[in-house]
Amino acid sequence: MNPTAGEKKFQLWRYLPAPDLSFFVERYWIVQWDLRGQAPYLSETLPYPCVNLIIQKDKSRIYGVVKRKFSILLENKGWVFGIKFKPGAFYSFVKSPLSNLTDGSIHLWEVFGAEGDTLERTILALEGECHAQMVEVAQNFIRERLPEWDENVMLISQIVELIMAERKITKVDDLVSRISLNKRTLQRLFSRYVGVGPKWVIKQYRLHEAAAQLADGEAGNWPKLALDLGYFDQAHFIKEFKTSVGRSPGKYARGIEVSF
Repeated sequence: MNPTAGEKKFQLWRYLPAPDLSFFVERYWIVQWDLRGQAPYLSETLPYPCVNLIIQKDKSRIYGVVKRKFSILLENKGWVFGIKFKPGAFYSFVKSPLSNLTDGSIHLWEVFGAEGDTLERTILALEGECHAQMVEVAQNFIRERLPEWDENVMLISQIVELIMAERKITKVDDLVSRISLNKRTLQRLFSRYVGVGPKWVIKQYRLHEAAAQLADGEAGNWPKLALDLGYFDQAHFIKEFKTSVGRSPGKYARGIEVSF
């Protein structure tokens, strides 16, 4: 959220996984900041239907899907290393419903045992400077623990890609009409493998589109934007946007404009 302002406060790098890991891992990411002598900065991010393994001094955790915006206060100097798993993919590592992890987090050792602590120490020892080495350490760690191929993970990946690609999918019924699953089966699959229902995933990607348009200065025609994103009226769209983002589309757009 508010990418222009964020660029002035921190640096973000993204790295794609090796081909043999791309079935499970979407990307590796690193955030670094140096705000010494400056006021702290509240970084806010709209969530995706993904699990993230995060390594940070005294704060390393595995985070499930967060259903509302994720906020973190950046202050002084620091860095974070993360592994973003593809939607549904982390289920293969834990073999338990990811709905148990939604809006929550667990220690690395709860999934990977003592080796999770070793991963944390090894990456922290690199002190955020050697990006290639951090990615290599993470890749080797995942590669040595690759779970068995799960056809449901592939199915979920295809469904999420369909949701992202087709803006006309605004309801679960729209999605069901395009795939070979009934609504109840789809809901159970997403609850178990992703941690949230397909309705939330659809709504979230449409809200991402709205935020992106607002960031690009396309803030004029609220009724048309609401209709394009599948909302029956402008008031419903504004309510949903405010619930997820924390402020109305108008206030969000004005905040973006201030940062230019």
